[in-house]
Amino acid sequence: MTKHRHTEQTKQPNQEGLDTLYGQSLAAKRNGSLFGAFPYPTKISPEAIALYIAAHTMPGDTVLDVFAGSGTTGLAALLCEEPTEELKGEAARLGLDVVWGARNAVLYEIGALGSYVGRTLTAPPAPEEFSKAAINLLEVTESELAWIYEGTDPDGNVGTVRHAIWSDILSCPCCKAEVSLWDSCVSLRPASISSEFVCRECGHKDKLDAAERLIETTEDPLLQETISRRKRKIARVYGVTGKSTWSREPLESDLDLLERVASTPLPAGIPKVEIPWGDLHRSGYHQGISHLHHFYTRRNLIVFGNLWARSAEYSDELRDALRFWLLSYNASHATIMTRVVAKSGQNDLVVTSSQPGVLYVSGLPVEKNLFAGLRRKLSTIKKAFSITHEKTGNITVVNQSSCSLNLADASIDYAFTDPPFGGNIPYAEVNFINEAWLQTLTDREEEAIVSRSQGKAIEDYQELLSRVLGEVHRVLKPSAKATLVFHSATASVWNALQSAYSDAGFFVERASVLDKKQGSFKQVTTKGAVKGDPVLLLGRESTQKDDTEFDAWIVAKQLFETSLTLGIDEQTPQRLYSRLVNYYLGRNLEVPIDADELYRWHGNQMKRMVDDHVGS
Repeated sequence: MTKHRHTEQTKQPNQEGLDTLYGQSLAAKRNGSLFGAFPYPTKISPEAIALYIAAHTMPGDTVLDVFAGSGTTGLAALLCEEPTEELKGEAARLGLDVVWGARNAVLYEIGALGSYVGRTLTAPPAPEEFSKAAINLLEVTESELAWIYEGTDPDGNVGTVRHAIWSDILSCPCCKAEVSLWDSCVSLRPASISSEFVCRECGHKDKLDAAERLIETTEDPLLQETISRRKRKIARVYGVTGKSTWSREPLESDLDLLERVASTPLPAGIPKVEIPWGDLHRSGYHQGISHLHHFYTRRNLIVFGNLWARSAEYSDELRDALRFWLLSYNASHATIMTRVVAKSGQNDLVVTSSQPGVLYVSGLPVEKNLFAGLRRKLSTIKKAFSITHEKTGNITVVNQSSCSLNLADASIDYAFTDPPFGGNIPYAEVNFINEAWLQTLTDREEEAIVSRSQGKAIEDYQELLSRVLGEVHRVLKPSAKATLVFHSATASVWNALQSAYSDAGFFVERASVLDKKQGSFKQVTTKGAVKGDPVLLLGRESTQKDDTEFDAWIVAKQLFETSLTLGIDEQTPQRLYSRLVNYYLGRNLEVPIDADELYRWHGNQMKRMVDDHVGS
């Protein structure tokens, strides 16, 4: 473990600045090259974290993150060395007493992928050397496999396939004919994906769920055994010839090409790894997906496997950076989890990435051109590396559980962390696809999570959090603070968190909201999802002595009425729940209700206001 400079005292931010920092919703943008360099669930923008670090520390101080994820706290510490004008302007707007300069950070992350990403992104090779190596890797591989994405345009000219949409094959409930999901449910001009099945053979109409998804048996070349999997066929091809883009139905030439792909040997070194399925497994769309390679079309498995194997030919530093780049595109875009959506007003379906935080495979998976996608991603990675390359701050990434920190007592100046949100996202399972290529899987024994498959109830989750936060309490200097960002729609999870930091010896000094301008997939779609993550400033002494048990609905009404005097963002039911959580935790009280209970109440309040307005 790296030795860190110890100061006698930690910085004490001016109270006026803290009132501003924790007194309003701080915007956390989800853009920029550092944020976009690698897709990782529930990330916070490093620029937002940098404001907290700068406000609570001085140059040379050491920041700790015990749930480091993909290393964003380390990136934030590096940003403090040479802050952008926008970052300096935001600090000035908030009235923060900031001394900019290099900070150090110690990042503990149990996840194999997260620690790999954090280590690479905080200490990258020279951007130009990386870019040169990446282009060389693409050119060499593409020179051998350029044929694999060839496609003929509607005029008969040879072009390049940009992506292809595949389709599940269904059995008509009426005539038993084999019909593709594409033919029976998809329309273009305008684009739509219907939940109603229409058989192209007999005209029978029914709910999509009434049509059976067909299964086929095939020989698995890696397992060398016969497997069963969902039956699919290529349904639509999109390409480019010169500067002209095109799309069409599949031709015989496409099927011939796929036959050639099927007879092309797989590259050596593709991991033959069985998936340790857990909470994310679904017996339906995961049917036949038992090993890593089942998440790929054969074409993309050949391309990615060749790129991965050739990356080993470079120096260790460049190899890690190249593999960082490959993995940044891999699970999100190279697998059959990539999908299409129908957007209002669009003539064609829109191709997007996989859904973050899950391992969902749609009935219309997309096969992307990996050479084209990686070439586009290259500029983002290069820009991110240029920001962090050769910064003087010392960032130490430790790939292990935070239940026992290899740090001296009272050695850390400030902690910023973003713990796992109960059972919201099983990170080890989500990250398996990329970790399998790294040949290093996360040790799930001390993963802080509520998980049926791991046999971890909320009591186990609370116990793990207590152990970790107890370590944070031990290593922080006596006057140092910890900022904790959290998200849950369930009172029991919030109360587990409260018990954990209370058992560790912490009290909430201040509470605020971090306003992620674009929520994660689960924050957007989950029932009772909370918009904006509550932010808690933890200290060793309780500043709130009020232990009165307030009625939840009285508190909710007070907060609701206050929200009506604020901006529109503060008037949503999601934001109201965040404020309710802050109200109770800030008084060291248990959170009394779940988010969906408050949302129903909020809906009734809004309806009553509308009725009163109409009646007047």
